[in-house]
Amino acid sequence: MAGTVTVTLIAMAPAAWAGATSAGTAGPRPSAAGSHQLTPQIAWGTCASASLRDAGAQCGYVAVPLDYGHPNGTTIKLAVSRIPHKTPDAQYQGLMLVNPGGPGASGLGLSRLGQFVPGQAGDAYDWIGFDPRGVGSSIPSLSCDPDYFSPDRPDYAPTNQTLEKTWLARSKSYATACGRNAGALLAHMTTVDWAKDMDNIRAALGQQQINYYGFSYGTYLGQVYATLFPQRVRRMVLDSNVDPRDVWYQANLNQDVAFQKNIEIWFGWLARYDSVYHLGSTEAAVEKLWYSEKNQLRAHPAAGTVGPDEWTDIFLLAGYYQSTWLDLADAFAGWVHDADSATLVDWYNDADGPGDDNTFAVYNAVQCTDVQWPRSWNQWRRDNWATYRVAPFETWGNAWFNAPCLYWPAKADKPVKVDGRKVGGILLIDETLDAATPYEGSLEVRRLFPHASLIAEPGGTSHANTLAGNACVDDQIAAYLASGTLPGRRHGDGPDTLCAPLPEPVPAAAAARAAPSTAAPQIGPSALHQVLPAVRR
Repeated sequence: MAGTVTVTLIAMAPAAWAGATSAGTAGPRPSAAGSHQLTPQIAWGTCASASLRDAGAQCGYVAVPLDYGHPNGTTIKLAVSRIPHKTPDAQYQGLMLVNPGGPGASGLGLSRLGQFVPGQAGDAYDWIGFDPRGVGSSIPSLSCDPDYFSPDRPDYAPTNQTLEKTWLARSKSYATACGRNAGALLAHMTTVDWAKDMDNIRAALGQQQINYYGFSYGTYLGQVYATLFPQRVRRMVLDSNVDPRDVWYQANLNQDVAFQKNIEIWFGWLARYDSVYHLGSTEAAVEKLWYSEKNQLRAHPAAGTVGPDEWTDIFLLAGYYQSTWLDLADAFAGWVHDADSATLVDWYNDADGPGDDNTFAVYNAVQCTDVQWPRSWNQWRRDNWATYRVAPFETWGNAWFNAPCLYWPAKADKPVKVDGRKVGGILLIDETLDAATPYEGSLEVRRLFPHASLIAEPGGTSHANTLAGNACVDDQIAAYLASGTLPGRRHGDGPDTLCAPLPEPVPAAAAARAAPSTAAPQIGPSALHQVLPAVRR
């Protein structure tokens, strides 16, 4: 998914009733931290990250095969972190591996995630953050062209042959650079490789089973792991589920339509607060202004940096997370009324990360080899123009984000047929207007995992937003992690329980005018999202 990443919803009474399933406690429960059959193989040491050190984390490396077809051959190293359980050993619940998504986002800092589980239900686990192969602090770390997202890039929409040829050349050049710079690792970057790496982490930590918490793409990684190693899964939380039927070409086209809806919801929100932002009193007026400003940036980029592409990437965040709405509204209004280019440049640097393409390189390395993308540019052109007609906001930016797959130098594999029938009860969560991983994906994963339960947040537009302060959702996660308790599974293909999403943010000026009894609570970036890195899926 092009750009960067994060999420919300409407008031519905929680309909959950707690019912433990036999699958909720699948597999043997370890009785103490030191009573396992396997021998731990990680030399733990001091973490380079101050935030991890402050949280009491330990860091180290796990050696895994470069090529699982030759398990005794060359090895690579995965960077891992651990915050040990805080409970007595008799209450120990085992490992909790965490993946933030991407593919390509660093997960090393997510050993801190346990502190956000309500009621200290996370304290009984060893929380394991890790950088997957090729990512961040793992060795080697992929990079193809660090300056690929430098400004000012050609217009995303290829409205003439020159633009189309320019973007195709850029995409081919990036793929070629990856083939030249990434070495042997490039041929071994599939989700299956990552799942096998997770099982090596499990073995290196001396455990028979794992618990797992996956966000976004991390849900697909969890699905694949559970399919390959069902006997190794104890508990699993999957937040914002990838639809395994659509990896990856159709998934991106589906995203384009969903992001169009969400950005229009944000435009409507801005219109409701026209007295604060003065950007238009109707959704249509705000949208017209947004596109007008984008078009003017074509000839005169803000600070010589933010042109139409960078403008789109910045505001894509509003389609991911409602927690960004206030700050992005200030950036939009600041540019329109005060020509505040400095704020736009800061947002661009955060959104696109120029000067470091590790996330983008890994994203392509995984998605381009998980499955064969269409080889015909004519098909890409036809499908993306058809999508653009109904969803112009993000379609072509997303197309070019993925276009290196047309030329990828590593051989594509076939995706795993996800099958959760042998897996115990897992917990699925999603907001029904999630754009990055549309809600139908969570319904499909529920069908494939017959012991799973799904918590839905109707009307919520945020992505991967659990443990962010929604008590209805977070308390059920805590209950599941504490005892295996899941919402009772209902008949049919719908969710098993509903939670109201977090309320939409309210600008301070509008909140001050509202009566205390009616003012909706204001939300900003949660503490969790200071832990979760930006992800692109």
